[in-house]
Amino acid sequence: MRHVKSILAVLTADSLSDVALARAVSLAQVSRAALTLVDVIDGAPGELGRLMAALTGQRGSAIEEDVIAFHRARLSGFAKKARAQGIEVTEAVLQGSPFLEVIRMVLREGHDVVIKGATLSAEGRGTLKGFDMHLLRKCPCPVWLLMAEGDTRFARVLATIDPPGQDDPARDSLDHQVLGIASDLAVHDGADLQVLHAWSLPGERALRQGRFGKARKGTVDSLIAQEETAARARVMARMSDHPQVPKTAIHMQQGIAADVIAQHAEASGVDAIVMGTVGRTGVSGFVMGTTAETILRRVSCAVIAVKPDGFVSPVTLNPVI
Repeated sequence: MRHVKSILAVLTADSLSDVALARAVSLAQVSRAALTLVDVIDGAPGELGRLMAALTGQRGSAIEEDVIAFHRARLSGFAKKARAQGIEVTEAVLQGSPFLEVIRMVLREGHDVVIKGATLSAEGRGTLKGFDMHLLRKCPCPVWLLMAEGDTRFARVLATIDPPGQDDPARDSLDHQVLGIASDLAVHDGADLQVLHAWSLPGERALRQGRFGKARKGTVDSLIAQEETAARARVMARMSDHPQVPKTAIHMQQGIAADVIAQHAEASGVDAIVMGTVGRTGVSGFVMGTTAETILRRVSCAVIAVKPDGFVSPVTLNPVI
């Protein structure tokens, strides 16, 4: 990935930590980036000690110190592996709500990307738990979420784009970010790169219903053809800034975006999807776009989620007292 100078790898014990470390080290090597490794203890400083003291009657602070020492030793082992490959590494054990503390670290230190192995629900692969969903929704920098042991290298990478039909700098920038990341990743992994745009005629179903639809079927078909032509023109204009992507890699499919992307990913055996998360930007309480939310809940491959310019995370740093 271009312009990556600082990587944050989240290596919690209940996630695919070895996969995340391998990816983070590989990216750090190619980008010459600094790497920070973090683990998170779920509970504010002192909270675990108070809880254990109440439950066991023992000195809670000693128990908490032992837990922290375990996590530090665990991170130290990961760091040793990274340093053996020539990577500049720092380590940190965080305490508090896991997703909040990771995002606050991004806000404090300005990391360019977060890499994490998925923490899967009991339902199995493809069902993400709250920590991961919160990161994907609220982290200001791109988030790589790795879903399987084989995610240390990808064979097929899918970039999803949605070029607007009108002037929209934020959406333009988001598409370019997605294409840049996907292209770099494909080159790094020697992967097949695919670019997908889902298009549709707004209101097509309604237009085909009732007397108008029956009497003017040809008119509706003509409108669909016009929309497809316009969509193709938008895509080709977007791709003109990315000549490294061959035209044979560009796919256009009619339908609802979430359905089209999920179906294409499964049918094509995609290993990773790079996509923009578009919702309300620049305001507190950002909600990830419905399309992105639906895709995340339907695919089982790795995901790289990119935020639009102007995104403001609803997570803030703790006030200085």
